[in-house]
Amino acid sequence: MKITFKLYATLTDHLPPEARTSNRVELEVPPQATIADVIAPFGLPMKLVHLVLVNGVYVEPAQRATRTLQEGDVLAIWPPIAGG
Repeated sequence: MKITFKLYATLTDHLPPEARTSNRVELEVPPQATIADVIAPFGLPMKLVHLVLVNGVYVEPAQRATRTLQEGDVLAIWPPIAGG
């Protein structure tokens, strides 16, 4: 099934070079893939996986290993961001 995977801020460095300017990549993932399944091949440091949204809805850290994705979902991840 196809999903859209988006990384923001410093996490875009983990995307393939051709996807970094748009911060997104279309992925083919197995049915019932979890958020953790999608993240694993990209080598994201888990301490930097801070804000995780599926279709704009926040996913709690405890649910990320079991929350499955569906065809057409958009998985977006932000690192912790400081500012003021």
